[in-house]
Amino acid sequence: MPTNLVILAAGQGTRMQSDLPKVLHEVAGAPLLHHAMQAGATLQPDRVVVVTGNGAEDVAAAAQDFDPQVLIAEQTERLGTAHAVAQARTALEGAEGDVIVLYGDTPFVRPETLERMVEARADHAVVVLGFEAADPGRYGRLVMNGDALERIVEFKDATDEERAITLCNSGVICVDAATLFELIEAVGKDNASGEYYLTDIVAIACSRGLSATAVACEEAETLGVNSRADLAAAELVFQNRARSQAMQEGVTLQAPDTVWFAYDTVIGRDALVEPHVVFGPGVTIETGARIRAFSHLEGCHVSRGAVVGPYARLRPGTELAEDVKVGNFVEIKNGILDAGAKVNHLTYIGDASIGAGTNVGAGTVTCNYDGVFKHFTEIGAGAFIGSDTMLVAPVKIGAGAMTASGSVITSDVPADALALGRARQENKPDLARKLMERLREAKRNQSGGNS
Repeated sequence: MPTNLVILAAGQGTRMQSDLPKVLHEVAGAPLLHHAMQAGATLQPDRVVVVTGNGAEDVAAAAQDFDPQVLIAEQTERLGTAHAVAQARTALEGAEGDVIVLYGDTPFVRPETLERMVEARADHAVVVLGFEAADPGRYGRLVMNGDALERIVEFKDATDEERAITLCNSGVICVDAATLFELIEAVGKDNASGEYYLTDIVAIACSRGLSATAVACEEAETLGVNSRADLAAAELVFQNRARSQAMQEGVTLQAPDTVWFAYDTVIGRDALVEPHVVFGPGVTIETGARIRAFSHLEGCHVSRGAVVGPYARLRPGTELAEDVKVGNFVEIKNGILDAGAKVNHLTYIGDASIGAGTNVGAGTVTCNYDGVFKHFTEIGAGAFIGSDTMLVAPVKIGAGAMTASGSVITSDVPADALALGRARQENKPDLARKLMERLREAKRNQSGGNS
């Protein structure tokens, strides 16, 4: 049966104290909205509708960045969750199958949980996702009769007996598309908040002879983000999950609590990650690679047997082939390093390709930017780049070529040639002593004048 998603992302999030829409605050390098969309994407939905409101244009753009086919519906008035879902009616016109309502500020509902909700829909008209709360607080309560869900009661409207219930409402609901909007039409706003609650559709369904039930999940899956403190808690939940999963899949994390993953980090088995490593979005680490301490990686690919760091930075567009060595205080951006290449220390490689087996000496810089355009540096296989070489792009260094230390290379170097691009050294006898005496005398005179 087809599945469709409605993701509510209209909230203002006043407790965030931010000009940024709440669903665009990031966990693990991605907006909260993307996490919700990613969870739902595993169901291969026919249609995905994101309901925007506060910061509608920015939220819509973020949704389309994740899924260009997403449909956008705007809630111009904030009249409650049922009203928000109703805005998706036009986008879902003619849709077949179920609709799952998710929330853009609730990033951790597992795909497996959503699949269980879809399975439960085979026997019930309405399926609600609930959780046993350690501290039920102000959550809505699920009023059950056996496996039948009779109604959902918001905390503000609950009796003392209902508030004693610990099975709480996550807000996530699965309903047949046609039935969903029929039920929403019957929702009123006779409640403490004067809003149209989506949760009311359960009692309405039961009054019409339709069955409802609840599927339970772990409380951590339902964590909503409403404040900066919630955002920090959500980041920790994600990181703990990611670290645990990586180790279960055969990755060695020497100090797990100090390693930070992005939402899409991929690391192969038998890779080793030392302490205090940060993975930004778009990183793939192959089997057997080693990422040494205090390195930062984003938008890059590291192949088998490569070693990165310590204190290295790999930026977007970086491709390291097998057995490449990138050492301390090296930054690489949009650089391709072929097998066995070495860039061991104190070097910047930008917009460049480096051939297999090439050694790049300390202090080397590819001077790739002229203030307007970026230019490319090409270094052939087996070359030797002497320390403190400035490679002024665009420039090509042939296979087997060498550059002398301290050179400024502005022209192409043929294969197997040695390039020297530095001024001739001159020694001035006794000038160093005379210069220092003059400087010390000036300092003494300056001190005497100030006293």
